[in-house]
Amino acid sequence: MTYQYKREPLSIEEADRLLSSTQTVEEKLCVWGLLETGLRVSELANLNRDQIQWQQRAIRIQGKGGPYGKRSKLRVVPLSDRLRVLFENYFALHDRFPYTARTIQRVVKIVANRAMISKTITPHVLRHTFSILWIHKNGSTRALQSILGHDHLSTTEIYLNMSPQHVLEEFQRKW
Repeated sequence: MTYQYKREPLSIEEADRLLSSTQTVEEKLCVWGLLETGLRVSELANLNRDQIQWQQRAIRIQGKGGPYGKRSKLRVVPLSDRLRVLFENYFALHDRFPYTARTIQRVVKIVANRAMISKTITPHVLRHTFSILWIHKNGSTRALQSILGHDHLSTTEIYLNMSPQHVLEEFQRKW
């Protein structure tokens, strides 16, 4: 049996702590940008003003995969109101996202330390957390599959591995 590393998503409380521990606009762009869209770190790092559809409140992403290799698959990712405001203010003055993927990783780690979250936090953990939060808000797994850019629902379901704490929280909400 092959071992599959399971990334532990943040709890709702940890996600809230992480979001409120951002201090600068750049930290908010990184942490909110990942946690509220489910983007891959490389997709966020390569984001530019032309990809944002302001009226539709969405981001057009040329994601990995697709029939012709990397970055040939186009998808649309919803843009929350609070992230839209942040992006409008930033992209009014700039054409491109300010950080590389590696810098975004460092920013996430700094903010997680400030939020006193002891588990290892990476941009990909925030992608998993986005998935869990989507399901908690009664979003469908099919819509989540489209947002994350997965060809197969089974890939999306990997992102929904829930910690025992998440299972208990969901049970208490439903019962």
